[in-house]
Amino acid sequence: MSSTARRARVRAPELSGSGGWINTAGPGPTLAGLRGRIVLLDFWTSACVNCHHVLAELRGLEERHRDVLTVIGVHSPKFEHEAEHGTVVCAVQRHEVCHPVLDDPELSTWKQYAVHAWPTLVVVDPEGYVVAQLSGEGHAGEIETLIADLVAEHDGKGTLRRSAEEVDRPEIPRTDLRFPGQVLRLPSGALLVADTGHHSLAELSDDGRTVLRRIGTGRRGLLDGGPRHAMLAEPHGMALLPPEVAAHVRYDVVVADTANHALRGVSLATGSIRTVAGTGRQRRSGAEDHGAARTIDLSSPWDVAWFGGRIIVAMAGVHQLWEFDPVGEGVGVLAGTTDEGMEDGPVDTACLAQPSGLAVSPDGHTLWLVDAESSALRRLVDGGIETVVGRGLFDFGLRDGPAEHALFQHPLGVDTLPDGSVVVADTYNGAVRRYDPADGFVSTLLTGLEEPAAVAVVADLDEDLYLTVVESSAHRVRKFRLPHT
Repeated sequence: MSSTARRARVRAPELSGSGGWINTAGPGPTLAGLRGRIVLLDFWTSACVNCHHVLAELRGLEERHRDVLTVIGVHSPKFEHEAEHGTVVCAVQRHEVCHPVLDDPELSTWKQYAVHAWPTLVVVDPEGYVVAQLSGEGHAGEIETLIADLVAEHDGKGTLRRSAEEVDRPEIPRTDLRFPGQVLRLPSGALLVADTGHHSLAELSDDGRTVLRRIGTGRRGLLDGGPRHAMLAEPHGMALLPPEVAAHVRYDVVVADTANHALRGVSLATGSIRTVAGTGRQRRSGAEDHGAARTIDLSSPWDVAWFGGRIIVAMAGVHQLWEFDPVGEGVGVLAGTTDEGMEDGPVDTACLAQPSGLAVSPDGHTLWLVDAESSALRRLVDGGIETVVGRGLFDFGLRDGPAEHALFQHPLGVDTLPDGSVVVADTYNGAVRRYDPADGFVSTLLTGLEEPAAVAVVADLDEDLYLTVVESSAHRVRKFRLPHT
């Protein structure tokens, strides 16, 4: 992360974006109309986990300084899919953004402000001048101090305008699921779904159509307890523990409780939830990265898988893989340097880019992972990371063919078929793709989906194969029959 504060006195350019405004009525706010208030511009993109962290940081600032501060989001897309207005609307709802958001698909305002990285925050003083530009996350304290300085300065000059601003948010329709993030087939045959937007878990019938029970209150928070009292925050990945391990630790499922920066253990018999790793605080640079599980800060765990006798965690927020021992109750880094990139090699030098989905090969020897920000399919095998599909952070698309030429676009989910081939939830392409290690070829199985975030392969009693697909922005789970492979 880098920052530049108190730049030369430059008039802030007006806001413009061909996508229009979200969370506001009429033509949207202007900087000229906001004279007298402190304005904080948040340049973000929906795919970026670091941007998600900043959105969480902004909630506190908005609440504490509502009388003098106006926060405006500027959505500046990286991926082609993010340039679609409907994608931005979904992202605003998904992350519970309460301030006005400018959809800037052609990066007009981004360029006017000479922004070069996601996320970037720009502070504009009550007279309309840029006074700070901060890139990366973790700047809430610095901005808090700057706001106090600006309030004191402009109160004294008579140029500060205090008012309580209302946000015009569209009514959100009620649905059984809301931006679900993951699905897990239970031993009973039912489906356990991470109901991410409802901050809870939902147990569904095998066809995904009927809600059998809910676990969690549905309110954002970090609280252990029974199914009607426990609280989660944007849960995503889930993994079943082996029966002998579950019997020992007295919970059956490990949940990546993403926005709580924690792992939670769930008892299927009682529906009770308890925190098994993480403190609820987001991990910062320099913090301890090995130790007792409930004393170590985590950062946006996105998926979990049982592999090699422990739980592997896709720690999206720091671009690493971690490992968690449920019995020994320890946690620590397994792979990745925290630098975002696509460098193969030994686990201690390899670079990852927002790992978001994990799956274990049928023989148990390989851990497959999708790196969302590099649009890559990679694997952990023999103590090293190897890239199978993917070229880099800005190389993406929808292309079948030999793995070295194939392209994905921000995939979030992955699973394996009995023949050892790999199924990828190619989220921003609205597709499910298949990679066959036998011939090194990538093909497309399904298209026309609405942001598929996860995929699970299941077989029925007749050994027919099905794909259970989580369509996140459609708020549903669907089941598709596949030919035998």
